[in-house]
Amino acid sequence: MPVLTVTSLAKNYGAVNALDGLDLTIEAGQVFGLLGPNGSGKTTLLAILLDVLHPSGGSFEWFDGREGGSVRRRIGGLLETPNFYPYLNAEQNLAIVATIKGVSDSALDSLLELVQLKDRRHSPYKTYSLGMKQRLALAACLVGDPDVLILDEPTNGLDPEGVVEVRHIIQKIAAQGKTIILASHILDEVEKICSHVAIIKKGKLLATGAVGAILSDQPTVEVGADDAEGLFQILSRTKMVAKITADTCLVLELEPGRGPEELNRIVFEQGVVLNHLVMRRQSLEAEFLEITRL
Repeated sequence: MPVLTVTSLAKNYGAVNALDGLDLTIEAGQVFGLLGPNGSGKTTLLAILLDVLHPSGGSFEWFDGREGGSVRRRIGGLLETPNFYPYLNAEQNLAIVATIKGVSDSALDSLLELVQLKDRRHSPYKTYSLGMKQRLALAACLVGDPDVLILDEPTNGLDPEGVVEVRHIIQKIAAQGKTIILASHILDEVEKICSHVAIIKKGKLLATGAVGAILSDQPTVEVGADDAEGLFQILSRTKMVAKITADTCLVLELEPGRGPEELNRIVFEQGVVLNHLVMRRQSLEAEFLEITRL
């Protein structure tokens, strides 16, 4: 069931097209990454989805239009730098968020435990590290138990330990069945957190789909044999070989989870001995750069 449908969405700032006819569909329960370089239009898209900005064209619809005017109650959002009262503690700041949202503050204890701030619940916000501030912002997004979370660069500026802490919290939230829309320019973050991804550059959608289908480090294998024709015939009949390219030797794309050792055994059992076998592995970074090279 679609949680969000985006149709031909556009946002212009004079001659600059921040979004250029963007189409997206996000299903319930997905952890959906918006991946792209800085300035690609990710934050603009999220701001429009949260009604902070108005689009120049196109449209978007939450929950197939079933929620009417109450749709914002089902969405929690974190755009850029979180803001809280510096002299109030975590519990007091979250209580204010609950009041603004018009919901009960009975779940604040469990939220502080989820974001690993229960021990610092009475400490003033101004004493928090950047990672603690970001974790409190995640808790604020969850006040009122929304179905969808929108997170803009949630690990931006954090040290490695802070990145891991925030990542684990997002994974715990996702495990509860919530839909998460997460913008990032960091490939590793999207690969480790997200189930699906849309790659955006200069406001245009370049690719979208499951992370494993769009960004895959599945190896390719170079193989050769004295009996080149026999080798080609064997490989053409082998189910684990997804694609064959003829070069100075044969270059194979294997099915996910299949390795060169298994390939070597299959070929040998059919009477051909390989004299060349080299595994290549394209990095996810190289694949991402190739997709975004316009």
